Amino acid sequence: MECNHHENSHSNCIASVPIFSSLSHEEMMEIAYITSAQTFEKGEMVYMSGDKGGTLFVLHTGRVKISRLNSNGKEQVIRVVGPGEFMGELSLFSSLPLTDNAEVLETTTMCVVEGSKLKELVAKYASIAFKIMDEMSKRLEKAETLIEAINLSTVEQRLAQALLSLSEGKKEVVLNMTKRDFASQLGMSQETLSRKLTSFQDEGLIELKGHKKIIISNKSGLEEINGIV
Repeated sequence: MECNHHENSHSNCIASVPIFSSLSHEEMMEIAYITSAQTFEKGEMVYMSGDKGGTLFVLHTGRVKISRLNSNGKEQVIRVVGPGEFMGELSLFSSLPLTDNAEVLETTTMCVVEGSKLKELVAKYASIAFKIMDEMSKRLEKAETLIEAINLSTVEQRLAQALLSLSEGKKEVVLNMTKRDFASQLGMSQETLSRKLTSFQDEGLIELKGHKKIIISNKSGLEEINGIV
């Protein structure tokens, strides 16, 4: 449903996104002018595979799960998008229909940017194009790493790699998705994930705290499993 259309809310939303961070206030106002604000509730679909694209969705608050379904109807979680991140960007440069599903995980507000108008501004401000390319390159690298892990790594190595990546050098991991979705992203069943997490805990590698929090107890042990040392 539509929420307010004040430029301030749009500019705040836009200012939080890295691809627009190098723009001046006046340039951001140009983006705000072609932007509308929308709010989605948990369980709503922002878009589905097969829908017509051409729109950039910028999250201001909340979380959205990006996933795909294979021919057997099994879901593969691609990523979870959070505040300051965006989705739908691939359709800006292609006339093909969308290939992902975007499901809202909690009440989410976002800025919706008209694709055709945005492309005009991308041509005008090269910095936006370079930032979009940079972000897409990072996503491609993550996707290739995940494909390699699923094809070449053991279940234990995949889990160890994911925990090390999510911890970002810290001792605590807070999952931004359910364990079911986390398992899907790693290419394993939820039951397998639960067994391996319990096994890692029994081995003193991690400590499970509730449904979302994981404490890294032995980083070097996880690195050894992952083949880093």
